[in-house]
Amino acid sequence: MRPPRYFRQLTDGCGNEDCTNEFCASCQRFRPVDKNSAAVKALELYKVNAKLCSPQKKDLDPDEHESSTNGYRPEFNRMTSSDLFPTKEAFSDVYFLTEDSVSVILGFCEEEGDFSALIRVIGRVFSSAEALTQSFRKTPTCSASSGGANGGAAVDADTEGETTAPPVDDTGGAAAAAASPASTKETASSPLGSNDDDLTLDVEGVRRVYDRLQAHEQIEASLVNALVYLCPNLELDLEYLDMYHTNRDYLNIFVLVMENTNLHSPEYLETALPLFCKAVCKLPVEAHARLTRVWSRLGAARIRRLMETFQQLITFTIISNEYDAETLVNDDETVVAATKCLKLVFYASVLGGDLDVGHNEDSDDSDSDDDEITLQELLGEERLYRRGPRVDLLERELGARTLDVRRPVVPFEDFVNESVNEVVEMDKDFTFYKVDADSKFSFQSCPFILNAVTKSQGLYYDNRIRMYSERRITALYSMAQGQQPNPYLKLKVRREHIIDDALVRLEMISMENPSDLKKQLFVEFEGEQGVDEGGVSKEFFQLVLEEIFNPDIGMFTYDQETRSFWFNSSSLENEAQYSLIGIVLGLAIYNNCILDVHFPMVVYRKLMGKKGTFQDLADSHPVLYQSLKQLLDYSGNVEEDIVTSFQISGTDLFGNPITHDLKEQGEGIPVTNHNKQEFVDMYTDYILNKSVERQFKAFKKGFLMVTNESPLKYLFRPEEVELLICGSRNLDFKALEETTDYDGGYSKDCQVVKDFWETIHSFGEDQKRQFLQFTTGSDRAPVGGLGKLKMIIAKNGADTDR
Repeated sequence: MRPPRYFRQLTDGCGNEDCTNEFCASCQRFRPVDKNSAAVKALELYKVNAKLCSPQKKDLDPDEHESSTNGYRPEFNRMTSSDLFPTKEAFSDVYFLTEDSVSVILGFCEEEGDFSALIRVIGRVFSSAEALTQSFRKTPTCSASSGGANGGAAVDADTEGETTAPPVDDTGGAAAAAASPASTKETASSPLGSNDDDLTLDVEGVRRVYDRLQAHEQIEASLVNALVYLCPNLELDLEYLDMYHTNRDYLNIFVLVMENTNLHSPEYLETALPLFCKAVCKLPVEAHARLTRVWSRLGAARIRRLMETFQQLITFTIISNEYDAETLVNDDETVVAATKCLKLVFYASVLGGDLDVGHNEDSDDSDSDDDEITLQELLGEERLYRRGPRVDLLERELGARTLDVRRPVVPFEDFVNESVNEVVEMDKDFTFYKVDADSKFSFQSCPFILNAVTKSQGLYYDNRIRMYSERRITALYSMAQGQQPNPYLKLKVRREHIIDDALVRLEMISMENPSDLKKQLFVEFEGEQGVDEGGVSKEFFQLVLEEIFNPDIGMFTYDQETRSFWFNSSSLENEAQYSLIGIVLGLAIYNNCILDVHFPMVVYRKLMGKKGTFQDLADSHPVLYQSLKQLLDYSGNVEEDIVTSFQISGTDLFGNPITHDLKEQGEGIPVTNHNKQEFVDMYTDYILNKSVERQFKAFKKGFLMVTNESPLKYLFRPEEVELLICGSRNLDFKALEETTDYDGGYSKDCQVVKDFWETIHSFGEDQKRQFLQFTTGSDRAPVGGLGKLKMIIAKNGADTDR
C-alpha cells in the first residue's frame, strides 16, 4: 500500500543523508511534522502520485534483508489501512474541524458510499460551542510541541514508539494536521489582532466546506439537529457565564453559522433558526457592534442574503400564527429575536454603504438637563413624557447613524417587512416604546422594519398624548390659579395681516410658554364664523405659506428647474420670520396636516442634523453641481485652462454683484489640479451652510420648538420627513374613490357620482393635482396615499342635485 509508505517517508525518512525529496524526513530542507499531520499529508501525496524514495538497505532488519532483496519490504506493510482512516470509529476523537480535515473525512465517506462517519463528526462538532470556537481557524491551533489543553497534538507516551499514526488525538489534533501552508502564509502577512474586528475564523474556508457539505442531504439534517442542540447552550453561556468577554473568539460561532446559505429553508426556519436568533440576542452590545462590522465587509450579495434570511423567518412566523389585540406580535419571541438580528444586518448595510460620519450640524436641541421638577414627574408620568428619543446603544457603539449613509449596501425599503406592518398594533407598540421599553419589545426601537404609514401612526399617538398632557397640565394650573383653562393652541388672525398676527402670537408663545405649541391647533379668522375641525387650520397653513414664499418678500429664492425654494442669503427679513416658517412646518407635522412646500432634500437633512455637502448640490443647485463636477473631472491643467481663484461672485437682493473669499486673500489663490477638491468642498460649504447660516438656524430653531421632544428624528429618515410634511407625489385616484363616503342622499351608485368619478379619472396629471389642491389644500397625497384621505361627497341641500 502506497499511503503507508508515504507516511513512513514523512515520519522516518528513507535513510539517505543526501536525499533531495522535500516530502522525505531525511531531506535537510524537510520540516518535521507530527504523526497526525503526516497521516493527512500521506493521503494528499498518494492522491497526486508523488515521488517515493527508496529506503537504504542498512535500515532494514537482518532477517528481512532477504525478502527485501527479492522486492518485498514488509516494514512498509506494518501499518494497516486502519491507521489511515479506514473505519468509521477512527473519527471518534475528532473534536474540532478544519477545511482539510473535513475534506479527508468526506473523501473517505464518498469512497465508502457511507456518510454516517461524517454525520457523527458534524453532529459532535457543530453542537459544541467549544469545538466550533476552535474550528476553521485562520492559523494553526496546535503544533507538535504544544500542550493538549491548548488544542495541541499531544502524543500519548504509550503509543509514541509505535509505527501506527492515528488521524487525530484526544485533544483535536486533526485541526493541527489540516493547517495548510497557504493559510499559514496568509496569517503571517496579516497578523490577527491588528484590528479589533478581525476574526480568527477562516471565513472563505468555511464557505467552501458548506458548499461541499450541502451537496449531501444526509449531512444537512445533521447540521440542523446540531444547531438545535447548540443554541440553548449558547444562551446559557452568554447569560450566565459571560463567555464573550471570557473568549472573544466566541463570536466565530455566530459568523460561522450564518455562512450557511441554507438557513432560509423550512428545516431551519421551523426550529433551528429561531433558537439561533435568540442566542444572538444574548450577545453584549459590543459583540453586536463587532458582528455588525464583520458583516459590513462581506459585500452586497452576502449582506442581502443575511437580510433575506431574517426577513423570511419573520414572515414565515407571522403567516404561521394569528395575532390580535390580545395576542400581540410583540410577544412572539421568534419575531422579536429575528427583528433584533435584522437590526445588525441593517447597520451592516449602513456601515458598508456610502458613509459620511462627519459634516454634522451643531446640536440645537433643547437642554434636557433641567433640575426643576416637572408636573409630569409630580404626576408619576415622567417616563411617558421623557424628553427626546432614547439613545440607541448599538448606534452609539458603532459611531454611525442611519442619517450618516447616503446609499446603504441594501436599500432601506428592502428592510421593511409588510407582514409586521399588517399585524402590529401601534397603540400598544407606542406604549411599549414610551413606557415599558425595559420589559416589552417595541418595533419602534427598530424603525427600519416599519413603513412610513405605520411610523406616522406611532407619531400620531405621540402627538395626541402630548396634546392631552398639555390639556391636563393647563387644567391643573388653571384650577390652582383660579383662571379659565385654555387647553388648545388658539390663533386668531386677520386674513389681510396673517403673517404679522401669526408671527406676533407664536413669538409670544415661544417666549412665554413653548410647551403651548404642543397643544392642538385651533385657528380663527377674525370676523368669520366657523369652528376649526381641521379645514380652517389647513387654510391658515396655505395662506401663510403663500405669503412667506412670495418672491416679492425675498425670504426664499425659487429655482425653475428643480421647482424648489432655497434660503435667500441676502434677505433683509429678521430671524423671527424664518422661525415662523420653522414653527409652521413643525405644527403641520404635529397636527397631521400636509403643506404645499417645495424644499430640496438637503433642507430635511439639515433639519435632522447633517450639513450640506457636494452631493446635495445635485438636488438643490443642479447647474452649479454640474459645473463643479466638470471641474473635478477635468484632466487638463486647471490653473491655465479654467483660470479661477478661491473668490466666488454672486448678486445681492437688488441684483448688484458681490464677491466672497473662500479663503483669506482668496482672489490671489488660483485653483489648481492639487487644490480643486478643496475649492469644491469650500464652495459647497459656503452655498449650503455658511451663506444661509443665520436664516437656517432661525428656521431650525422654530421647527425644534415643536418637535424637539418628539420621536420624529429617531423614527424617520429625511425623505420620510418630507413625506410627512409634503405628502406623496404618487396620486392614485382609484384608491380615493374606494375610500370616499357619501351623504345627503348620495351613494356610489348614483348617476351624478358615477359621472363625477368618470370626469375625475379622465383628467390629466395637472388637472388632478389642481383638483386635489382645491379640495385638500395640497396637490400631494398624504402618507399612505390618497386612500388615507377622508373625502365626503354630499348634496348642496336636500332639494338639489348639485
